[in-house]
Amino acid sequence: MLPTPHRQPVPRRGATAHRRAAAACAAFAAAGALVLAGLPGSASAQAGPAAAAPLPSPAESAAVGKTSPGVLKAMQRDLGLTSAQAKARLVNEADAGADAGALRNALGRTFAGAWVHGATSQQLTVATTDAADVPAIEARGARAEVVRHSVARLDAAKARLDRAAKKTATRDAPVWYVDVRSNAVVVRAVEAAAATSLVSAAGVDSGLVRVEETTERPRPLYDLVGGDAYYMGGGRCSIGFSVTKGAQQGFATAGHCGRAGTATTGYNRVAQGTFQGSVFPGRDMAWVATNAQWTATPYVKGPGGQRVGVGGSTQSPVGASICRSGSTTGWHCGTISQHNTSVTYPEGTISGVTRTTVCAEPGDSGGSYISGSQAQGVTSGGSGNCRSGGTTFHQPINPLLQQFGLTLRTTGGGDPGPGPGPGDPEPGGTWAAGKVYAAGDSVTYGGSTYRCLQPHQAQPGWEPPSTPALWEAV
Repeated sequence: MLPTPHRQPVPRRGATAHRRAAAACAAFAAAGALVLAGLPGSASAQAGPAAAAPLPSPAESAAVGKTSPGVLKAMQRDLGLTSAQAKARLVNEADAGADAGALRNALGRTFAGAWVHGATSQQLTVATTDAADVPAIEARGARAEVVRHSVARLDAAKARLDRAAKKTATRDAPVWYVDVRSNAVVVRAVEAAAATSLVSAAGVDSGLVRVEETTERPRPLYDLVGGDAYYMGGGRCSIGFSVTKGAQQGFATAGHCGRAGTATTGYNRVAQGTFQGSVFPGRDMAWVATNAQWTATPYVKGPGGQRVGVGGSTQSPVGASICRSGSTTGWHCGTISQHNTSVTYPEGTISGVTRTTVCAEPGDSGGSYISGSQAQGVTSGGSGNCRSGGTTFHQPINPLLQQFGLTLRTTGGGDPGPGPGPGDPEPGGTWAAGKVYAAGDSVTYGGSTYRCLQPHQAQPGWEPPSTPALWEAV
């Protein structure tokens, strides 16, 4: 039987601002955190040395104790906070959420929303349509604001807009929401007339609505993950590995899946991209440039759908284990039988592929082959199936990257930092991040000469002196 390409045709305690701050300090002490002295909302200045801080509530303890260090670091980075402020913010927000919930239940139909503000979310504001509610709000340590419209009324107006949008064009008025801080339903519109048309069609009182001008046209965002399906015309193939070419994102796949100019849609049938380059037969390699809705990720779909990180593209030796991800048969493993194999398909002969014992079926074409964390290649073709077993061939990834000038997206991020970028030689040397090296290639780095031991695409952090598994000094 001739081998064939595998393309598939187709109830809470009372609260005050001082109690929240004291509880925050207690939570930090329990977690060995930094003291909040001097931070907005801290009660440490009022409490004497003998003052006993109340124990943190379960919500407060969970706010910090069960938050991953990565989340805290991201908060510091993106919100401009210190470590102590990030923790204080989580505690205050957990406490404020409980207070706001209790007040919503207590106020009923007069409740008009709640929000926090301040660097550490130390101030909770609760709005009401009835001034008689102010004492109850302030008794929980919140600031009270009396407004015209209840949340229930604003939510009802927004629901009418939702229903009207099913029959009214909203491309030029793409976003609407209830804004409790301004006590209005906000419609963000590229064209004011589109907002007016939507509000009119919904029969909503214009006094409840505020129109904001915007140039934004939101779109759904999707990930490129190795092994996921994509479609072209009447066929289906699988994503190999996410790549970039300069600022352009995309993915590597098999050449027999499409020719340059072939349009693709994603696993969800949403417009995805276009084949930029394709070679088949002779080799079996291609890459697709994707539109802005799709983000290249350094992952392959592994067993059970879990994501497997791609750390690089160091080629594994004959006999090594290797696993494949594809949109038809999912995740299967085997071993590498031979490199540099030639195989004849009905369409012609391809050379330089790797033969493996991993099974595959139609639709798996283009999918990922990976050993450990190292990308190996994209599914080309084979014989047999995943019920009785078979033989498959993959197009090695490094020649594909080199052919089209692509950079593999890896878990290291591919960020060269302040030094040379991918493809730029190190000052005083010839080694360059982003360049594909074959075994035996020689480079200079830091005044010394090195010889490549294993085929790979160089990455920042993989400089020859730091990677003896890849380079030997000459």
